Amino acid sequence: MSDIESEIVVGLDIGTTKVSAVVGEVDASGITILGVGNVPCRGLRKGVVSNIEWTTRSIAEAIELAQTMAGVEIRTVYAGVCGSHVRCQPSDGVAAVTGGEVTPDDVDRVLEGARAIPIDADRQILHVLPHEFIVDNQDGIRDPVGMSGVRLGVRVNLVTAASSPVQNVVRCAERCGLTVADVVLEPLASADAVLSEDEKEIGVVVIDIGGGTTDLLLYVDGGISHCSVIPVGGNNVTADIAAGLRTPMGEAERLKRNNGCALGRMVSEDEDIEVPGVGGHAARTVPRRVLCDIIEPRVEEIFAVIRTRIEDTGLLEQLSAGAVLTGGAVLMEGMAEFAEEILGMPVRLGVPVGVRGITQLVSGPQYATGVGLVQYGAAALAEARGRDFDYVDDPDFEAIPESGENPKKGSKLLSWLRAAF
Repeated sequence: MSDIESEIVVGLDIGTTKVSAVVGEVDASGITILGVGNVPCRGLRKGVVSNIEWTTRSIAEAIELAQTMAGVEIRTVYAGVCGSHVRCQPSDGVAAVTGGEVTPDDVDRVLEGARAIPIDADRQILHVLPHEFIVDNQDGIRDPVGMSGVRLGVRVNLVTAASSPVQNVVRCAERCGLTVADVVLEPLASADAVLSEDEKEIGVVVIDIGGGTTDLLLYVDGGISHCSVIPVGGNNVTADIAAGLRTPMGEAERLKRNNGCALGRMVSEDEDIEVPGVGGHAARTVPRRVLCDIIEPRVEEIFAVIRTRIEDTGLLEQLSAGAVLTGGAVLMEGMAEFAEEILGMPVRLGVPVGVRGITQLVSGPQYATGVGLVQYGAAALAEARGRDFDYVDDPDFEAIPESGENPKKGSKLLSWLRAAF
């Protein structure tokens, strides 16, 4: 493959508790991480912008930090969006095959038919994710182009979101002088960053536990079968600690990060921690086990809701690869062990893969979304050039999948197939 000019791609993860800007340089050899900006954010509630001014300020600070570290000027970003307003629903499309052989135009027509369903006026389609194609009576087809037949069908999952929260994210970025190249569902980006193709093939669920929401994304037979958002997260645990130990929210967050454990039995009885008082009261010493006894019921509740959501899909038995945990809240000790007990499947922590450069900056699960957004942008650039990046020279580098399709852009076969497979 001939050399191509490198381009800068920036993923902007706007979360309930933090804003992360990840800067990557994309060229023929892959993605190189150049810098990261990470700042606290108080302008969102459960993944939805609740204060434009605070959110704008956090985005500006994160972008400034990322620019300084990377030594580049940031003008365009790929922004993540999430929240309980996100919905996922199945849809089918059917089209006649012209000429007796499936062409890319036939695929475009059948996908357009699948998205032509009535939705509320205040909602928009974020992604159209093909699960399988059907040629005549043969199903389970991933790439139908070139096959003989007279009737082409497709089964897809439509991801829709309320228009106002999406536009508020775009508006916050634009107030910082940024152009939003695309808006991407955050669990899709996280999944791209942490999953292997083998896991997608045999069935896996990605569980992204952030500050305000918990996002689920199920892969079965290599395609996305379900996604949903649960409006609980790490902030609920912090609030429980603040109330139970009578300490300020900031101190409760610090105690959770430094001393928290999701499984109380993993903590010895003789460990003590110092709890700052509130309203002028003096600090006091309490057993660490007391802190864990406050955390454990809330974490158990979160994983119980997750298991119920998975069971409701009817796909629990098809998740042979188990679950992958991402998000800042999963850094707490004992989260993976507790998840295995409640979900009844293997669980591992997911960290971003498929990138190089200053990888230690993005080596934690809390950066999965930011890195995934950069990978999404890299795939979009590859599609715009009409070719894909070549990673054959680096055996440790993983190909970048496309996570979805922007409804404002023209659909192309390459982007659809990347989205599904």
